[in-house]
Amino acid sequence: MRLYDKKQIDWNNILFTNRVLFMLLVPIIIEQLLNSFMGMVDTMMVSTVGSEAISAVSLVDSFNNLVIQVFSAMAAGAAIICSQYLGSGDERAANNAARQVVLTVAVIALAVLLVCLLGRERLLRFIFGEVEDEVMDGCLIYFLITVISYPFLALFSVGAALFRAGGNSGFPMKVSVISNVLNIAGNALFIYGFRWSVAGAALATLISRVFSMAIIFYALRKPRQVIVIRDYLKIRPDMPLIWRIMAIGIPSGVENGMFQFGKLAIQSTVSTMGTVAIAAQAMTNILESLNGVFGVGVGIGLMTVVGQCIGAGRKEEAKYYIVKLTGIAWVGILVSCLLVFAITKPVTWLAGMEAGAAAMCFEMVLAITIVKPLVWTGSFVISYGLRAAGDVRFSMIVSTITMWCCRVALCIFLVRVYNFGPMAVWIGMFADWTVRAVIFCRRFQSGKWLHSFSSR
Repeated sequence: MRLYDKKQIDWNNILFTNRVLFMLLVPIIIEQLLNSFMGMVDTMMVSTVGSEAISAVSLVDSFNNLVIQVFSAMAAGAAIICSQYLGSGDERAANNAARQVVLTVAVIALAVLLVCLLGRERLLRFIFGEVEDEVMDGCLIYFLITVISYPFLALFSVGAALFRAGGNSGFPMKVSVISNVLNIAGNALFIYGFRWSVAGAALATLISRVFSMAIIFYALRKPRQVIVIRDYLKIRPDMPLIWRIMAIGIPSGVENGMFQFGKLAIQSTVSTMGTVAIAAQAMTNILESLNGVFGVGVGIGLMTVVGQCIGAGRKEEAKYYIVKLTGIAWVGILVSCLLVFAITKPVTWLAGMEAGAAAMCFEMVLAITIVKPLVWTGSFVISYGLRAAGDVRFSMIVSTITMWCCRVALCIFLVRVYNFGPMAVWIGMFADWTVRAVIFCRRFQSGKWLHSFSSR
């Protein structure tokens, strides 16, 4: 079956040469790698305090990731719109769209901050149920401080997405490097120096996110990049444009939100298995995130590539890049899985994990290493390209259904009926990945995901 028509592509005048793709993708992959590495270092540092501390951080981070993914999806919506405008040659419209998304995300982030602060304890007890008292005390402290960082994280995500939409992925990477170093240094000072445990880890995270946001928005004022935003206080809402941005951002936000909410439901099930299972699952999540870094980085870059192709009216070229970058992502995922598997035992030892938790973690990583290269790229990387073309509703519906029917329902069934341990989480996830891969591959082949770009 023909995936794209080579004859309709002007190979002497393609939008993204191999060199341009390399310059776009490598910084994104490095940035994603650093973010995952920071998560692993955080977990290792906190784990030295005890199982209760790492369990508290793990539980709260499962909710934090929900919020992060929603904000990231909104930022991605802006990046798609801006990329399409840039592809059509309308830089003024791209800049105007960027200003509107900054305003929208800032308002929403502040509203989320207020709600979470006011309902902090009730929210955590509702989500996680009855956990050990020491774990819940740590959860409340860690959540209080990390919630304050939400607006800074949201605005940094937007700023970084705007740079990538303009083809500059290098600067957000540099900011992430400095931010990660700052976070690790803060962890060392607050956890080991001041003995602040989970509060120290949360404070280090807050400081690094404030720094990242400040730097990225200062840089957006400079005229040397494609998208420039100045006079932030003078931005006024343009509702038609906001609704257009939200038409892409909301389905993506719902998709990512339901995805993370499903993980919360799973986390609630895992939380009933005791601190050993929670600690094993927490480290496995970190390692699984690490071996997916390459694929996620390629997917994020693919959104810019496909968005500009659609804006320029080059639909066959968009298909070509989806096929090409999915293949590159597959190779990267295979290599990443093997490398992460090789370091699993040393990492669990360096983290000071209890023997039972370390053994449980190793078994789960082994299963991931076998299954992930087979189906993951089809289930995720292709969908990045489809969303960049505007096919956000289909992606939202499919991802939500497979998440709850395969991942959540199967996990709970295996735990409640057959008394499975945390491995049930990954069996459900493997089923989810497989079904999604089949559906998204079929969607790509059908061509129904292609939508005409309108500058209105």
